[in-house]
Amino acid sequence: MDIDTTAWNLPDTDICSAAMQLAVTVSPTFLTNHCVRSYLFARELAGAQRIAYDEELVFLACLLHDLGLTEYGGGHQRFEVDGADAATRFLSEHGMTEDRSAPVWQAIALHTSVGLAHRFGPVQAVSFAGISLDINGFGADALPAGFADRVHAAWPRHDLGFAIAEEIARGTLADPDKAPPFSFPAHVHQVINGPSVTFPEMVRAAPWGDRPTTAEHRC
Repeated sequence: MDIDTTAWNLPDTDICSAAMQLAVTVSPTFLTNHCVRSYLFARELAGAQRIAYDEELVFLACLLHDLGLTEYGGGHQRFEVDGADAATRFLSEHGMTEDRSAPVWQAIALHTSVGLAHRFGPVQAVSFAGISLDINGFGADALPAGFADRVHAAWPRHDLGFAIAEEIARGTLADPDKAPPFSFPAHVHQVINGPSVTFPEMVRAAPWGDRPTTAEHRC
């Protein structure tokens, strides 16, 4: 893939350039494009809201947030945490200190957790906003007219929403530890691969003997 960082004014510090090369090398095109679009949307939303943030860290968080879905970054945890761990290992190998990379880890680990990222700081909040917008469109009305069309022309979607769900489901089918109960990966696993454990089932399986307290739940 030919990457034109200047056309979109993407951060081009040494570590950002290395991260871009990594993302392109280890990720399928639909994931790389999603990660770049996420940054572009995050930057636009933050600018419209006049949010001060660290541009390099937001770029790195957005660009590396799906490493857990790749062979490079995948492990035996939910993909968000695998990705966060892989990203911070990469950043450490390229000289970034732990205190500086910590917001990147948090932004990646929390990027599917609605209602949490914005409580941790601007890097986490801005990254979440861009990543979320590229998946579900929330906040798209705040983008300038025609901006999303230009972004999609440069970085095509390749049916991202369904492609990424299928990638998550392949991982959880092969390794159930990647879909801890009630997590986003568990939801995707249930939708695509079949039933997952429910909360009542988990409670009944516990050794404490808890029983439903209302008739409608005695099933």
